[in-house]
Amino acid sequence: MYVVDRDFGFAPNPFHGCCTLATCMPRIRAKAQVGDWVVGMGGARLKATGRCVYAMQITEALSFNEYWESEVYFDKRPVRNGSSVMMVGDNIYHRYQAAAPWMQLDSHHSNPDGTPNLLNVDKDTGADRVLVSREFFYFGRSAPTVAAGLLEELGYKNGIGHRVFKDSQCVNFFQWLLVDVKAARNVIAGDPFDFDQSTKRYSGKGSLLVAG
Repeated sequence: MYVVDRDFGFAPNPFHGCCTLATCMPRIRAKAQVGDWVVGMGGARLKATGRCVYAMQITEALSFNEYWESEVYFDKRPVRNGSSVMMVGDNIYHRYQAAAPWMQLDSHHSNPDGTPNLLNVDKDTGADRVLVSREFFYFGRSAPTVAAGLLEELGYKNGIGHRVFKDSQCVNFFQWLLVDVKAARNVIAGDPFDFDQSTKRYSGKGSLLVAG
């Protein structure tokens, strides 16, 4: 569980039938296993503290090259002169051999002129791993407030980094997620908080965005 500081539909990307985490959060991407859940909570920047932006149960984990080369995920490649959904595609990394530099597609994580942003390349490729979920909840701007007491029960407070909890600690949280808000399962319940700024790029520095 961690704080989603920016929500463009890029990380996570809930479009095209599955929710993917292919950039940012390298520690989570490196360690999370199939069957684990990743939960993104709203933070101060989104004015969504205490609200659940998304939750995804990992059903597949791929390397960047596997993600890039699979026809199943071609729609996740960004098209910067396309629709908002197309602009925030997260299938952006590949390389031709193990020792070769990473290629970064023109994307939300590139420089305004489309060239690779090395700050983002270095952070994103810190874990050569893409998390895929076909069992997910994506709420975006419709993010519901987590039922009273559940976050306190977990001992969760918004802060830097992520928190890891055992299944036994999360019984009541998942009762809320899988029963109380089950209508949002595997659908996009609301647009990403920052969807109206999908043309912008992330600089790699704090929350600084630059025109695309």
